[in-house]
Amino acid sequence: MGKIIAVNISEKKGTQKKNVHRAKLIEEFGIENDAHAGKWHRQVSLLSYEKIEEFKAKGAPIDDGAFGENLIVSGYDLKSLPVGTRFRCGEVLLEVTQIGKQCHSGCEIFKIMGDCIMPREGIFTRVLHGGIIEEGDEIHIEEKTDGETEK
Repeated sequence: MGKIIAVNISEKKGTQKKNVHRAKLIEEFGIENDAHAGKWHRQVSLLSYEKIEEFKAKGAPIDDGAFGENLIVSGYDLKSLPVGTRFRCGEVLLEVTQIGKQCHSGCEIFKIMGDCIMPREGIFTRVLHGGIIEEGDEIHIEEKTDGETEK
């Protein structure tokens, strides 16, 4: 079982996300008021709390959302989970659509540290069922039920 450590959004693309502590997730759209929400396959991004802490230990001056992640989650090695994995957090159901991504050139963290973990550690999901997520919530991997079809 995992735990939600932070819930981050940015109101404009190209800006770092900020921890809002609680947010509404909208089915097939993403997080309400997040600039990256929309009808596409990368509606909500997740990054491992443990991997962030390892990076901070190298001297990285970062805050929640600095990597562009929506949800910071403890308890899972996210990059090891296959596409199609589903996460349940209360009413919210997320499905992994992509593992990692190409870092946009010149991100602030890379400029400072010469490295960024989001391209190799971050995962992306779409919202299959909406609801509220907040810090401290438990999140777990949910198995697909027999006869369940992909959306």
